[in-house]
Amino acid sequence: MLKLKPTALLVGLLLIILTSCFPGAPTPDANSVNTALAEIVSSAQTQTAAAFTVTPITTPTFTSTSTATLSLTVTFTFTPAIPLVSVSVPTNCRVGPGRVYGRVGALLVGETTQIYGRDPTGRYWYVQNPDSPSNFCWLWGEYATVTGNFIALPVFTPPPTPTFTPTPLPNIKISYSGKDTCVGWWVEIGIKNKSDVRFESIALTVKDTVTNISLATDANNFTNVDGCLTTNVNDHMNPGTTHIVSSPAFAYDPTGHKLIATVTVCSEEKLKGICVSEQITFTP
Repeated sequence: MLKLKPTALLVGLLLIILTSCFPGAPTPDANSVNTALAEIVSSAQTQTAAAFTVTPITTPTFTSTSTATLSLTVTFTFTPAIPLVSVSVPTNCRVGPGRVYGRVGALLVGETTQIYGRDPTGRYWYVQNPDSPSNFCWLWGEYATVTGNFIALPVFTPPPTPTFTPTPLPNIKISYSGKDTCVGWWVEIGIKNKSDVRFESIALTVKDTVTNISLATDANNFTNVDGCLTTNVNDHMNPGTTHIVSSPAFAYDPTGHKLIATVTVCSEEKLKGICVSEQITFTP
């Protein structure tokens, strides 16, 4: 919409009125009228242009000088749900958590069994008997490695400590008896049966701590290889007797090396029944 200056508008109106109302009045000069009208239009155009002047809006520019990097690494470790136990040294399993309780089995190196509970001290595990899966026994945790979810295992109250003289249990004494050779070199281990139990099977492991080589054997007899010509075999070991048992042969002479021998004997063949283990360290 156009807006006119008040002065110019008034002059124009007066000219028109004078012309209409006073017919006898002198007629205004055409050039004067045109000049006045031109001034009115020019003024209106100037005001209109001023009224619609648009000022451009400057959009601010933002510059980022930092870069964020997000790195996420997730590692998942699977933990078996069933708690299992293995041992680094053959370990007896007893009817209670302690040496005063009778032995009813043994967990050998390389075997595993399921854990069902623990004693209040946390030193013994209540496990499935490795030698009688339908029964349970207490396993010392000194040489044990446990896997699986054992945090929520119940704590069991141990049975009463025996007040009677227990039945004689398997017991042995082992010693280094010498070294022999023919094809390879092997060591001789003496085993003395110090109990009233007759043993029917044996497992023998010898580890060279210098070369980290381990040799193992098991059998349903007790065998002594005497050089290249003589081999003595006993089907069982009676109470009170002593037998020499030969280890597997090394491919080198282990003289001067520190060796660890572990012997397990059991009352039944195939390492079943009541078992007992002993370990010695020696240098041939």
